[in-house]
Amino acid sequence: MEDHQDIQIAILDDDKDYRDLLSGLLNKSRGFRCVAAYKSGDEALSNIETDSPDVLLLDIEMPVRSGIECLKSIKFNYPTLKVVMLTVYSDSDKIFESLRGGADGYLMKKSPKERLLESIRDAYGGGAPFSGEVAKKVLQYFQRPSDQAEVSTLSEREWDVLNELIEGHSTKTIAEKLFVSTHTIRFHLHNIYVKLHVSSRAEAVAKAYKSKINR
Repeated sequence: MEDHQDIQIAILDDDKDYRDLLSGLLNKSRGFRCVAAYKSGDEALSNIETDSPDVLLLDIEMPVRSGIECLKSIKFNYPTLKVVMLTVYSDSDKIFESLRGGADGYLMKKSPKERLLESIRDAYGGGAPFSGEVAKKVLQYFQRPSDQAEVSTLSEREWDVLNELIEGHSTKTIAEKLFVSTHTIRFHLHNIYVKLHVSSRAEAVAKAYKSKINR
């Protein structure tokens, strides 16, 4: 794969050793290129436009400004940039605060290399990747709320699709699991977004969770 076809990735993490390790792994992997490794949110915000990454891997626990604070600023200034949280924290508050802040995925740093690379591809392609234990926590909180006007309008099939989104599956995988075409899944996704008044997979997950906790 030529350089211009590689997925361009930036890292935002205050741990230099981890930045070096991760950037080295990415640059040695076919189809990926680390274009920047930032140590702070301010450094990232000052250079993202020039570096033009496709995907940003963002840690949560950082001094001065937390990763979630950085996420909100980055998404405000660069709404189309795919941001995947890459952290050691799997507690529910951080997961859902990240989703509400606009994160496109949430992965654990201990994820195997193959899973990390697959998740970056998924996020780049419009998916919402989650580590297995993170998906389980989302599902624990994700119940079908019958008394919320917006979410209660979803059809049974739309709920099926939304549950698959929660598990981090791509459009192609969801289509295969539900034995329909990708065109049909995109049709259901469009209806889900319209009914929930959201514009992304991560927002749909966060909206369903918010509906539950506000019951």
